[in-house]
Amino acid sequence: MGQLGRWAVRVGVGFLRACAVAGVGMLVPAVWAAAVALGIRWGPGNPWSWVAPVVLVCAGTLALSRPVCRAVRALVARWTGTVVPAGYREAPPVTRLSTGYWWNGFGYERTRRDALMDQRWRIRWNDPANLRDLRFTAILPLTAGLVALLPPAGVAVAVLGFAGGFGPGFGSGPSGTPGRLVGVLGLATAVAVSPYAWRTIEPVAVRFLRPSAAMALAERVERLTAQRAEVTIAQAAEIRRIERDLHDGAQARLVGLGLSLATAEKLMETDPDRAKALMREARAGATASLTELRELVRGINPPVLSDRGLVDALRALALDSPLDVAVRADLRHRPDPPVESALYFAVAELLSNAVKHAGATRVRISLTEGATGAGSVAVEVEDDGRGGALVRDGGGLAGLRRRLAAFDGTLEITSPVGGPTLATLEVPCASS
Repeated sequence: MGQLGRWAVRVGVGFLRACAVAGVGMLVPAVWAAAVALGIRWGPGNPWSWVAPVVLVCAGTLALSRPVCRAVRALVARWTGTVVPAGYREAPPVTRLSTGYWWNGFGYERTRRDALMDQRWRIRWNDPANLRDLRFTAILPLTAGLVALLPPAGVAVAVLGFAGGFGPGFGSGPSGTPGRLVGVLGLATAVAVSPYAWRTIEPVAVRFLRPSAAMALAERVERLTAQRAEVTIAQAAEIRRIERDLHDGAQARLVGLGLSLATAEKLMETDPDRAKALMREARAGATASLTELRELVRGINPPVLSDRGLVDALRALALDSPLDVAVRADLRHRPDPPVESALYFAVAELLSNAVKHAGATRVRISLTEGATGAGSVAVEVEDDGRGGALVRDGGGLAGLRRRLAAFDGTLEITSPVGGPTLATLEVPCASS
């Protein structure tokens, strides 16, 4: 009885999945059929009767190709766990220049809205994945869609056979035995193929919906171009920050120090007490300037990071944090210096977010060998804050993800409302 129940569940689930695959796969052919019906309704005598069907076919196919492909990927991932990469072009960051215009990777626009709209349409219509999606929408009905139609078609045949829907000779009365026989065959076909009919969607999607090697290479080049632009912008912003800190801090103090020394030199013989006071102020100013310069250098490249590595630098960062931070490390090799610097400042930004936005009290930092291959580093930062962190366009987490992408790194955020928040950073690198 248990095996029979499990078999019945497989049949029911398979039938529902087959109906879903058939519905998605036959959506575009349904548009084509509607266009043909529209042309027939208008009649061949009308010389313009072909215009509306052609427009309907073209517009409907273009509009439905990408949603159909996304639905197929979602179904395959949900049912089989196989993730089929989308391979669509990603939009580069929209940045505002010093001239006031917005650069979207293709041209300059006066407003951010115009730049985003122009970027969206350019990427949408120039994406090589459009041809792949159109090809897939033509292949899907003839492969997985046709096979998935067997269970619902068998049920429809069974209903018509038992109800006498095949005409007087196939009714359900004494003379309708052939009708009942057709109904039994249709039902048996539906039951037999339901557990398997939907499974053809996976190999078809993997074979025809996965990005080609040329598309993957083009996507890689575009992603590297966007990352280079992002790194250039970040470097320019960092240089401006350093210049501002030097100008407003250490430079102003050093100028004041020079004036104090010059005044003390003039007062040395006429007013020694005043000169000594100025000398004490100058010494205090020199100490403050040295402290500011050390803080500035630490912000550029912390000495402990260069001398002792990422793990000890994060432990030093944890000691300076107002939160209860625990650092656990299981690294057999030290990452390359650029990777260490990227991970250090990424963790520093996550700790700052935990203090300012999450209202956290405890943070756990874990460093392990990554899962992407030998030499990769994975860092987990978990806090007990209020949660609800999202990666928004133009936000700090989005910028952090782009900076890690320059090293082929990834950032994944899991932050349900109410917490906790778990940020996972992974960077592939060659160990030294």
